[in-house]
Amino acid sequence: MQLKRVVEPFGEVNVYPGAGGTVRVTATILMEPRREGTQTGIALDGSASMSALYGVEEGGGFLASLFGLKKKSVNQVTDVARKLCSYLARNLDADGGTTCIYWAVGPGGSQVEVVGDLTADEADGHIFGPPQEFGTGTQLLPAVRYFVDRFKDAPWGFYIFITDGELHDLEDVKAYSRHLAHERQMEELDDLDTGTEVDLWDHKISAEMRQLQDIFAEVIDENVRVADAGRILDEQGKTVRDFSDTGLPGKLEFDMPAGAAYFTLDVNGHRIHQGLSDTATVPPPEKPA
Repeated sequence: MQLKRVVEPFGEVNVYPGAGGTVRVTATILMEPRREGTQTGIALDGSASMSALYGVEEGGGFLASLFGLKKKSVNQVTDVARKLCSYLARNLDADGGTTCIYWAVGPGGSQVEVVGDLTADEADGHIFGPPQEFGTGTQLLPAVRYFVDRFKDAPWGFYIFITDGELHDLEDVKAYSRHLAHERQMEELDDLDTGTEVDLWDHKISAEMRQLQDIFAEVIDENVRVADAGRILDEQGKTVRDFSDTGLPGKLEFDMPAGAAYFTLDVNGHRIHQGLSDTATVPPPEKPA
């Protein structure tokens, strides 16, 4: 189970039942991945259900307009798209420009409309208005194929898909994802078993994100060391796992005893307590005296 209530500096915490009531924990430390040659992209849902979010005026008719009751919707996409696009371009993209597209546009929502590559400064001032033609369906696969084909030689890529609704080609996307890995919808993709150790998808609800770095919660290099030492403790302060010899890795794996409600990350006397369920009561963080 992936926990929803995660405290900083953890990016993602997953718990699994173990033998004898023990709990297997995998947790990542939140950080930006730094990979040479990284390409980035942002894809905005251009299906008809998104029209209000783009600020397109809806309904009301002549009488509503006559009596001043007809109001124009607010474009809610631009602010989110600006932040994500400029962040990717400024911090991660090898070329300093993030590729922006609309997806699920045109007949059946099967087409892609390319905006272009935007630098951070360009993204900060760009108006992400509606696509030229809203789609009549929501097909994700054409957008996935666009990024895969365009950046087929890139050693690493981050592509963010912004959407508000259901996918009409989920099974096709899952099948294609399994193919790539070998050579509730967005949540299903997040937990998709590809039959390999490759994890292609992560799912986040924008309103629940603490910071932009949350989008990298699953993309942590296990070889990266985030501190020279550290320990995982149980509720009685006993050491469950000691990283003093190896350094604290970006991805943690350990077992908690049966009945444990939370674990503690101890780094140089700083102690962060993380629940093992979303309903667990945990102490506040502790700083060294």
